[in-house]
Amino acid sequence: MSNGEGNRVTRAIKESQAWRSLFRQPYPQTSRTRALAVMNNVFLHLHPVRVKRHAVRYTYTFCLGGISFFLFLALTITGLYLMFFYVPSISRAYQDIQAIEASVAFGGFVRNMHRWAAHLMVLTVFLHMIRVFYHGAYKPPREFNWVIGILLLFFTLALSFSGYLLPWDQIAFWAITVGTQMATYFPVVSQETTFMLLGGIQVGQNTLLRFYVAHVILFPLLAALLMIVHFWRIRKDGGISGPV
Repeated sequence: MSNGEGNRVTRAIKESQAWRSLFRQPYPQTSRTRALAVMNNVFLHLHPVRVKRHAVRYTYTFCLGGISFFLFLALTITGLYLMFFYVPSISRAYQDIQAIEASVAFGGFVRNMHRWAAHLMVLTVFLHMIRVFYHGAYKPPREFNWVIGILLLFFTLALSFSGYLLPWDQIAFWAITVGTQMATYFPVVSQETTFMLLGGIQVGQNTLLRFYVAHVILFPLLAALLMIVHFWRIRKDGGISGPV
């Protein structure tokens, strides 16, 4: 065997070993090897080895949780695109929104996709909560995951409200004025809460900047972390709850 052929064989063996190392298990042919292949692979581990019959019936869950997660991903992608053309400044925000609609390639399409995905996510998360409550999926041992779901509903509404203010038009200005005024009824620390939301004593540049940072960093990050815990607890609690 020549040196060239030997090098090709060695390279092929290394590539085969590198490919097999991704899965860490031989091709699964028995129940044990199938379970090991799933448990030792981070991507396959997202799905259980076995799925209950009711969990794959569309009319039981209507895939509301999956649709909500898909909409979150769509909002993330479209939001990242819009961030390239938007500046959180009270003197530029409205003009940037108009420029996105009129001058940016696919700007109107992406912005409307972002807006409608946000509305649909609020609807699907709310319907998902109703479905879980109706099926009694909040009962033991899933009480903790029910609390996580309530927090996710709260962050969904917070994302929707904070994004609603970013165009900085008259509707957004008065919405943020009413919204921050509601904080004055917060017990004990009403003044501190209002000052924190406004970034001062009146609605202005600091207010827009704070809601922008909350919309693009704080709320999405917290929601993503809660989703990870939510999905993990579904696995640990035995999968999707069955009919009661």
